[in-house]
Amino acid sequence: MKVSGIFFLLQLFCFFCSGSAEAVVFRSGIDVLDDSDCRELRGKKVALITNAAGLAASGQSNYGILLRNGIALKFLMAPEHGFAVNVEAGKKTGGTITEEGLPVYSLYGSSKKPDVALLKTVDVVLFDLQDIGARCYTYISTMRLAMEACQEAGRPFMVLDRPNPVSPLPASGFMLHKGFESFVGAVEVPFLHAMTVGEIAMLLKKNHFRQLDLRVVRMEGYRRDRFGDELPGFTFTSPSPNIRNIETAMVYPATVFLEATAVSEGRGTEAPFLQFGAPFIDAGELASLLASYRLQGVLFRPVAFIPVSGKYKGERCAGVRIVVTDRRVFDPFRVAVAMLLSLQGRYPQQFALEKGKAFFDRLAGTDRFRQMILQQASIDTITEASRDEVRLFVSANRDVLLYP
Repeated sequence: MKVSGIFFLLQLFCFFCSGSAEAVVFRSGIDVLDDSDCRELRGKKVALITNAAGLAASGQSNYGILLRNGIALKFLMAPEHGFAVNVEAGKKTGGTITEEGLPVYSLYGSSKKPDVALLKTVDVVLFDLQDIGARCYTYISTMRLAMEACQEAGRPFMVLDRPNPVSPLPASGFMLHKGFESFVGAVEVPFLHAMTVGEIAMLLKKNHFRQLDLRVVRMEGYRRDRFGDELPGFTFTSPSPNIRNIETAMVYPATVFLEATAVSEGRGTEAPFLQFGAPFIDAGELASLLASYRLQGVLFRPVAFIPVSGKYKGERCAGVRIVVTDRRVFDPFRVAVAMLLSLQGRYPQQFALEKGKAFFDRLAGTDRFRQMILQQASIDTITEASRDEVRLFVSANRDVLLYP
């Protein structure tokens, strides 16, 4: 009786283990498409917007999978950072040719929008890029321009969805305000949007491209309450030179605002976006000032570095390293506010926030954020003002969400 009881419990345990294992199987859009032998694309001429980070779970490239399935792939298009993902931010890229002889057209050269005439030579345009969850990361800007071009060309647009690697971080930051649209702010979402590219495509169709034939190949086993490295079978591949891991993707929404100031955001060091500094900063003093905000899930450690490129190349900088201690409570936008208030309050002239105000406002999506920093408004006042905007957005757009 005792043995049979133990045997029964073991069977029950195995049943639940196998069931939960099946429940967490994850597949991105390209894997789901491959599972169907790319049936939907058979007999069609196809174009693909991607880069070297567009890999399947097997490690094979997305375009390699299309070719293996006999799809008539005519050409590729690559966004900022180039097809090989090795070009620094903001630098124009040219076209290239893959080892298989496929032409790759640049979408970050003389034009950022796909050529409508070129799109008319194919039957469908696919989009498969790894986003990192921040509005200013330009791959969703590329997607918007591609959707516009496809609507003009009368061609379907298919998104092969991928995880937002930081989706558990709640939507935060200011919305994109009218008059502040740019390539680092092309989609009306919160600064940290907590959406997948497929969901953003749904939002864009709803608000701007009603005539577009949009198809989203949904992921399987995706949960928005999991970070990318918590999805079994998903491997985060760096989508640009300075976003090297998920930790950096988490901190990026905090430190990217420094691009518009005289403080280095850590480019040209071993920890871009995870540390920041300048020759004029007192590292210990600034770390203590940031610690006084008592922010959850994060520590601020004094650091010194010498960038090999970017701001202050070859100069010794003092600053702060941001260490995430609990990603479940870490709030990158609140960290950004504390950091900007501290730098502006302690170094109002050297920080040069006003000098870079045009770019800062494009990143923020509004001039309201900068004005509140200059006025030294409280951290709670600023974050609550942004939350009011986010609440309105979330309540109005639940219909575009594809995943629980």
